[in-house]
Amino acid sequence: MSDHISLVHGDITQQEVDVIVNAANNHLHRGGGVDAAIHKAGGPDILEECKAWVRQHGELPTGKVMMSTSGDLPVKKVIHTAGPIWYGGKSGEELLLTNCYVNSLKLAAEQGFTSIAFPSISTGVFGYPKDKAAKAAIAAVTHFLEQDTTIEKVVFVCFDEENYNIYKQLLPL
Repeated sequence: MSDHISLVHGDITQQEVDVIVNAANNHLHRGGGVDAAIHKAGGPDILEECKAWVRQHGELPTGKVMMSTSGDLPVKKVIHTAGPIWYGGKSGEELLLTNCYVNSLKLAAEQGFTSIAFPSISTGVFGYPKDKAAKAAIAAVTHFLEQDTTIEKVVFVCFDEENYNIYKQLLPL
């Protein structure tokens, strides 16, 4: 499975994939971290589409996904997912985080995309422990790829050194 998964220490907005995943908030409003970077690099069209989606559907539930334009980004689409806030691990956070990854992969596959890049979802202001988040992310992606062959390339993109080193230890690359 490792031939389909790669690890990058860098900027998710610069990845050569079909789709990037945004670690969004439930309101799909421009937040901080990777969300801010994606909106800044992609331009205002992404936010406008997110606002329109919220007007039509309401808040994006935690673990669920929606797809938007990529604006000025060098990818085809952006998948937004609302990651869980860490409450100590006793409030279903692992399942919700797993759903972020699986639902992103399902949506990308359903739309015919074959490559996707993920940030480390929920490990910033949402406080999810980085090691636990990485384990859940790798398990979710690996399991999905064993069941569905549509996605040929998954890139875990770590902006910070700590996350990169955690993924590097956990991935059999």
